[in-house]
Amino acid sequence: MTLKFAFSLSVGLLALGAASAQAQEPIKIGVVSVLTGPAAALGQQVRDGFQLAVDQKGGKLGGLAVQITVIDDELKPDVAVGKVKAFVDSGKVDFVVGPVFSNILGAIAKPVLDSGAFLISPNAGPSTMAGKACNQNFFVTSYQNDQVHEVLGKYAQDQGYKRAYIIAPNYQAGKDSLAGFKNYFKGEIVDEVYAPLTSMDFASDLAKIASTKPDVVFAFLPGGLGVNFVKQWSQAGLQGKIPFLSAFTVDESTLPAQQDAAVGLFGGMTWAPNMDNPQTKSFVSAYEAAYKIVPGSYAQQAYDAAMLIDSAVKAAGGTGDKDKLRAAIKKADFTSLRGKFKFNTNGYPIQDFYLVKVAKRPDGKFQTEIAQKVFTDYADPHAKDCALK
Repeated sequence: MTLKFAFSLSVGLLALGAASAQAQEPIKIGVVSVLTGPAAALGQQVRDGFQLAVDQKGGKLGGLAVQITVIDDELKPDVAVGKVKAFVDSGKVDFVVGPVFSNILGAIAKPVLDSGAFLISPNAGPSTMAGKACNQNFFVTSYQNDQVHEVLGKYAQDQGYKRAYIIAPNYQAGKDSLAGFKNYFKGEIVDEVYAPLTSMDFASDLAKIASTKPDVVFAFLPGGLGVNFVKQWSQAGLQGKIPFLSAFTVDESTLPAQQDAAVGLFGGMTWAPNMDNPQTKSFVSAYEAAYKIVPGSYAQQAYDAAMLIDSAVKAAGGTGDKDKLRAAIKKADFTSLRGKFKFNTNGYPIQDFYLVKVAKRPDGKFQTEIAQKVFTDYADPHAKDCALK
């Protein structure tokens, strides 16, 4: 072996070793979720659903080790921006997964996307980012905010209700919510209320509902808002007297606190813990064993986000080639807990939607259960305004 050849071989081996070491660098992921305050139950499900998928994959996604940093956004946009910016500025970040609330998503989207990281939302799906503000590195594993609420609007319309009282928190998702309901409900809106995100006392709203006697009430009140509203609804003697439709007001994050007060109330969603497919049965069993509670859509969508990343990293052969990774994400080549799932051109899903109903299980736990399918392969209407193809 000549000296020149030996030197070339040694350089080649060093380069190969460096490339191998680089290929084995862990995937760096930030999970942004609300973990303090009344909405913490929602954020904990996002964190735990994502972690469960990673644990089941042996601490890897796409065959690569994962380094997860959990960021508590505290449901404060300024706090979220500061924490997320510090995270993405700290080094090479591959993915940011989160948040729960759309006002937080609106705050963190720019620093995340400007950093070159992929932003995967496991819950928030504002109309603003579904249309003209869509981004090639932004994907949603939940829905566009309007859609779940449209399920209830269509159901109310189909039931022949003529007068509706509607209430939601005063932020982007709340506005999307009531707009979604009104997209399909064509009757009279008796009152349209935007409550502060910190509302805990709904006595005045319930008094107005009792006096105006609408045919139906629609509420989007997630987390602690929903817990208090439903309890006060029952205490006011309205349960069973006026049809109550909601989104994220009675779900697996609120039912442990609402319990019997919520039984029989309707919601809308793309999935429920009793969905009849093998992946859901396995997921629910594993989640309950690990966390001792029934998983809701927040956990399910975060689990799907992890499985999406796993499939994309595997198909792209790592995270180094962003174009290949993006193309692999767009293919959504994974088995969603909800069954059928594919991305539209704007990075939001095309999927089925269901009316769900709260039930008490034989073991004493509460869950939502699928009552009927309302939409099939439903794509949000804002995609037409997105320039991506």
